[in-house]
Amino acid sequence: MLLSTLYIVGITAEAMTGALAAGRRNMDWFGVMLVASCTAIGGGTVRDILLGHYPLGWVANPHYLVIVCLAGIVTTWMASWVARNHKLFIWLDSLGLIAFSIIGCRVGMDMGLSPLIAVVSAVVTGVFGGLLRDLLCRRQPMVLHKELYASIAFFSGWMYWGLMTYGGQFGVNENYATLSTLILGFTFRMCAVKFHWRLPVFSLAEEEKTEDNAEVKVS
Repeated sequence: MLLSTLYIVGITAEAMTGALAAGRRNMDWFGVMLVASCTAIGGGTVRDILLGHYPLGWVANPHYLVIVCLAGIVTTWMASWVARNHKLFIWLDSLGLIAFSIIGCRVGMDMGLSPLIAVVSAVVTGVFGGLLRDLLCRRQPMVLHKELYASIAFFSGWMYWGLMTYGGQFGVNENYATLSTLILGFTFRMCAVKFHWRLPVFSLAEEEKTEDNAEVKVS
């Protein structure tokens, strides 16, 4: 019940951020609903296709598609309020990220897949919606250069898998595993946002500039 509630909160928040991104690109209502849907349920869709897990989540539960489309349209009417409350949506997005990661890992485990693939399933579920949003809106994917995001999904996936696999020996049930992963994953994500934690950046800017200068001198 807790995870289902957080999932709905997560897809609603993600749909609204997707709608804002569409608005910055001056898209019509269809574009808004498309980007909102890809942002909110795109990760789960990509996961299910890759793993051969059918029916797709939103096909089995059409009300999820209705929720994200409505959230996208409602955002067009209250965009200024959503933009002003950016921090609130960072919190909701972070909760959604952990919830998506747990659900993705759970799907992989239920299919009897290896631990690594179950965790990859968690990462795909958590981050691919935002990746699709940025690609559709023709901007650099935030997940590739901002604060820790995919790493949080990776950490959450392993934590949930570990608690579910070995926690039973210590009396850890599914609810405890879910709640513990939510709390620690959310805390980790908020610390990453506050302190700007990120992975090392690989940049070839200087090398490219040097090569360009060399070409100019040669010519």
